[in-house]
Amino acid sequence: MTPSVHARCLSLATEVPYRHAVLQLQSQIVQVRIRSHHIARQLSCLTHDGQSKLPLSSPGRIAIRYTPFTSGVGTRRYYSEKPIPKDQPNVPASSSIEPKPATSIPPLPASDEVELHESPYTIPNALTLARILACPFLGYTIVDGDFAWATGILFASGLSDWLDGWLARRYNSRSVLGSILDPAADKALMTTLVGTLAWSGLLPLPLAILIFGRDLGLSISAFYFRFISLPKPRTLKRYFDVSIPSAEVKPTQISKINTALQLLLMGLTTVSPLLGYSIAGPLQALQWTVAGTTIWSGFSYIGRSGVKILQQPGKKL
Repeated sequence: MTPSVHARCLSLATEVPYRHAVLQLQSQIVQVRIRSHHIARQLSCLTHDGQSKLPLSSPGRIAIRYTPFTSGVGTRRYYSEKPIPKDQPNVPASSSIEPKPATSIPPLPASDEVELHESPYTIPNALTLARILACPFLGYTIVDGDFAWATGILFASGLSDWLDGWLARRYNSRSVLGSILDPAADKALMTTLVGTLAWSGLLPLPLAILIFGRDLGLSISAFYFRFISLPKPRTLKRYFDVSIPSAEVKPTQISKINTALQLLLMGLTTVSPLLGYSIAGPLQALQWTVAGTTIWSGFSYIGRSGVKILQQPGKKL
């Protein structure tokens, strides 16, 4: 014999045991498949006959569990022939065993409730804050008699007021702090103009007192609503924490009209010394109109009108 024939005979002699083992395993797998399909048919017959449980309480009986598993061809089912211990309860035979889903989720403890938070660092809020900081310079120019500079600062304040509102709507950067800062900036500007123009003799004193009284009442009510809407614990640090919104200011329609008329009156009064002719008649008519809208808008805030209490997660109002 040639060496190649010897090598071939040797390889066949070594492969025979492995081939025999593989054939045995394949035969066992086929037997397991046949028995599993046979048991599955028996169980389906029992189910159709109305028998949903098998008497597995007797010792030594076989517990059959099926775990469905999808392969590339179809569904295979396996079972185990392991006796059930006596101390374990009976388990009904079924095609799949699934855990029972929870019916409800328990609520969070009071200490784990989530509070509302938002970022106050937005461009509209920065413009509103700049408008508030410009009020002392505006007041100084009016008292000093420099109405040209006062008109310029007033025009820039009005432009920033329009710009911050447009940016908040255009880029969806509204915030609860902005809803508080914007009317606060308008009140700061109005207070500065009313006080300095009345000091300069350009605005009647009774009208100035009426405007001051309304704004003072609204400011006190704003502090009150902030206190009652703040989630507990109510501390001084949390009270002035602008990242914890609790109440949102919603101006009434008459209040918006009143603010526009007041700004128109203060703007015309500031510009009047720069004009070469007198506008005393139109100014007096506008002053009476502003007095009426100021009283009307003040009464429109009685109760909770114009204030929206924000509901915190997990809390009831």
